[in-house]
Amino acid sequence: MPNIVAVGLQWGDEGKGKIVDFIASRADIVVRFQGGHNAGHTLVVGGKVFKLSLIPSGVIRPNLLSVIGNGVVIDPWVLLNEIETLEAMGISISERNLAIADCASLVLPLHSELDILRERIAGKAKIGTTGRGIGPAYEDKVGRRAIRICDLACESSISKRLDALLEHHSALRIGLGQERPDRQALFDGLAEIAPKVYRFAAPVWQLLHNARSSKKNILFEGAQGIFLDIDYGTYPFVTSSSTAASSAYAGTGTAPGALDRVLGICKAYSTRVGSGPFPTELNDEVGRRLADVGQERGTVTGRRRRCGWFDAAMVSQACRLSGAYAVALTKIDVLDGIEELKIGVGYKLDGEFREFLPPLAEEQARAIPVYESLPGWRESTADARNFADFPDNAIAYIRRIEKLIGCPIRILSNSPRRESTIVLEDLFSAS
Repeated sequence: MPNIVAVGLQWGDEGKGKIVDFIASRADIVVRFQGGHNAGHTLVVGGKVFKLSLIPSGVIRPNLLSVIGNGVVIDPWVLLNEIETLEAMGISISERNLAIADCASLVLPLHSELDILRERIAGKAKIGTTGRGIGPAYEDKVGRRAIRICDLACESSISKRLDALLEHHSALRIGLGQERPDRQALFDGLAEIAPKVYRFAAPVWQLLHNARSSKKNILFEGAQGIFLDIDYGTYPFVTSSSTAASSAYAGTGTAPGALDRVLGICKAYSTRVGSGPFPTELNDEVGRRLADVGQERGTVTGRRRRCGWFDAAMVSQACRLSGAYAVALTKIDVLDGIEELKIGVGYKLDGEFREFLPPLAEEQARAIPVYESLPGWRESTADARNFADFPDNAIAYIRRIEKLIGCPIRILSNSPRRESTIVLEDLFSAS
């Protein structure tokens, strides 16, 4: 199997967890390389529903190593809670099947407090973050004041790094009219959980280098989607990390040339959580139907997702940005029974046709989608096990998307269940 990077091609929530779990059957290692517990992946296997936010989606596969890379910011309390939840569901977690980069940065309670406070102050101008503290944690990482996994090795290191961190946050909190963070509570909390988390610490860069030398198969799992990327997304309504496939290198310590292929993942329609532009959004009965049938609520926050038509112009751009060689199209069954379907093929902005969404937020907000219409289908696709079992109009819809985005669709998902996954072409072939 080639080493594959799986990334979302929309605004996240594309069904990456299920697809990663599916192709992980051919992998030895699954690695998360960016984001934090603001990402939620839901898997349905054997009647059980697994909800993950930090641990890679391959964790429920036996004999597979899950790795959290240095590009991820980690809330240690959330991590331990996730481990406890998985173990209660029969998934054993130990140093044998979970490794965490020793240089990964931590998310602390003061980060989520600051995140929520800023959103409240922003009012109607808020970004729509999950309030999990991911952005403030990345700020501290870049500002060289973060506490990292390796600091959990000894209390003196925790204390020293905490002083550097609080010098910044105390001034910030006072400026926002808040009390200083409680240093003793933070220190006691970190000292208590340190041995429980540090036991998973490893030099991930070396682990992955050795795995490649041993011809192990590695699957890199992205979080969120390309249009939440800090550079290429609908800025400023974006996440605080790079969601592009290229960030798998820096986020894991993997050398350039080690990643063979990029698999892009997108829904058969569009969704978005939180604020920000959404040209093909539907504020009508069809939009509500997509949300209800697709059970469109965030895994992490439970917030109802905004829904709209498939935006081929956006996904085409994402394929180019990520270098996708193939696409997995998910939730095609949610479109069953809709009489007429539309696909966004570009935008009108001030009377001019645009092939791609412009970077300026004010222009993104004014962009009017240009649509193609296709007939829908009445038949159910949820129980299909082969592409030939799909209604003719569903096949035509899929093939039209494929042509518009300029990338072959190799996997179809037609329900949340693991077995409802159809492979059109082998992802692992040499071609």
